[in-house]
Amino acid sequence: MEPMEPDEPMQPGQPAGPVDDAVREYIEAIDPRYRPLFDRLHALVLQTCPQAAVALAYRMPSYRLGPRRLYLGVWQHGVSLYGWGPGRDGGFAERHPELRSGRATLRLRPEQAAAIPDEEFRALVRAALD
Repeated sequence: MEPMEPDEPMQPGQPAGPVDDAVREYIEAIDPRYRPLFDRLHALVLQTCPQAAVALAYRMPSYRLGPRRLYLGVWQHGVSLYGWGPGRDGGFAERHPELRSGRATLRLRPEQAAAIPDEEFRALVRAALD
């Protein structure tokens, strides 16, 4: 796979897309070390599935499209993605087994995520929510 050109970066401190106050508070409280990675993934979810509803669930942002959910949360060393159904990750976990942290959970450190093209994350989002 050829590396992709980087997308337009988000403006620091500006969450992509519409979010309610609870989600905004969550985002504003993110450790600055992990905020760029969170903003990148948040923007990719909203760019890939702009019709997804965003709300706080289980104390983290949840993206809902019909009956499907995808959760994006911060942990002590990075950002995690949670909650897709079995086989609904577009093969992401198979290509990146070192990032798996249980069933339907990926833990991403910023340096690991930097090596993964946006299109791989978009494929995961599409598989999880579409």
